[in-house]
Amino acid sequence: MVIHLSTLLKHYKRKDIQNAILNAAKDKEVAVSYDLKGFGKRPDILRHPKDILEFVKQGATSFHCSEELWHNPLQLNPGLKSDELNELRKGWDLVLDIDCAFLEYSKLAADLLVQALRYHGIKSVFVKFSGNHGFHIAVPFRSFPNIVHNIPAKNWFPEGPRKIALYLQEMIRPFLAKKILKIDDFKTICKKSNKNRQDLILNNNFNPFAVLDIDTVLIASRHLYRMPYCFNEKSGLVSVPIKPEDIITFDKKSALPENIKSVHDFLDEKNIQKNEAKKLLIQAFDFKIKKEQTKFSKNKTFESPTAAIPVDSFPPCIKNILKGVEDGKKRSVFVLINFLTCCGWSHDDAESLLKQWNNKNKEKLREVYFLGQLNYHKTHNKKILPPNCSNKAYYQDMHICFPDSLCKKIKNPVNYAILKKRLSFQKTKEKAKKS
Repeated sequence: MVIHLSTLLKHYKRKDIQNAILNAAKDKEVAVSYDLKGFGKRPDILRHPKDILEFVKQGATSFHCSEELWHNPLQLNPGLKSDELNELRKGWDLVLDIDCAFLEYSKLAADLLVQALRYHGIKSVFVKFSGNHGFHIAVPFRSFPNIVHNIPAKNWFPEGPRKIALYLQEMIRPFLAKKILKIDDFKTICKKSNKNRQDLILNNNFNPFAVLDIDTVLIASRHLYRMPYCFNEKSGLVSVPIKPEDIITFDKKSALPENIKSVHDFLDEKNIQKNEAKKLLIQAFDFKIKKEQTKFSKNKTFESPTAAIPVDSFPPCIKNILKGVEDGKKRSVFVLINFLTCCGWSHDDAESLLKQWNNKNKEKLREVYFLGQLNYHKTHNKKILPPNCSNKAYYQDMHICFPDSLCKKIKNPVNYAILKKRLSFQKTKEKAKKS
């Protein structure tokens, strides 16, 4: 959707909206989006109201900020190691990103997440419409304790927010399933989501997270989200903060720029009670998710081959990713990094291939994103298998799963590559003997 410059200027000229954006940008890294064509330089910051208007005049349509709080965001760069990032990081806000194609399902999930946070004694809960189909549920860093398991809480990123997101997801799973089934029956859900019945079942029950996602894997260092009162370029609507109690009755019309009458801060730090999120964080760390529900998250570290497996031996799904994708670029980065390193590729070679892949995407990812992911992977020096083939949230939902005869014999893309290379080696050996 094309948002006319006059609409952008009229909206971003409002002093109350400028102030709300600037307040949200405090101690945050900011990235400027230019009508889905790409982002401006990173890192960047916003300091003055005139900065916002100048960016808009240059073609900016929205502003995005980090979940992390930094001493000096301008010192960030993709080459920083984890201990250097910890030194620079002041803290992080918990931001749960609900992503679903159906707003009515997103409302149910958002409302349940708020109830779950309230159950843990947290009063400082903030909600924001994403501008399209989802919501952002947030808790400010000041609500968390300073130390968790003898480690400064600020250093528990991204592990801390990931654990909380997974914990809350499992907590609301049965309730969300019941609520969605009250709205639609299985047949309707299958039709709306374009999935088969078996795709919606987990442990003989309806799995609401087959049609709805709470961002967990993609919570990563320097991960950004849309700032309050900024446009969503796909819908033309504004990402407006709302009261938690208004989630279920929320109407998209209230996110039209002309309908925004009053403005209030998202993640407002007034009246925050320190340590009120302590119970949540500790219980999330102690929570053990059932094995059958976390086949992916329980992936063990993997010993990779000594020599890099060539692209010719890659499975169809990985080859399809490497052709370039329209949707699921961040999931693709996650898959590719784990796949390549488990297949014996060096980080330098993986970086080179990722850059080539990114150039094939119609809408390129910011290079700093996948370089940051690769650097994080490198500094932790662990080889972890990519999601298994049965993880529908990846290969099937991304429409890259076109199995061949060999796919039936394996459970993970890495197994395919190893087996294919072995078979190729045997064929070469047999030919050599015959000659």
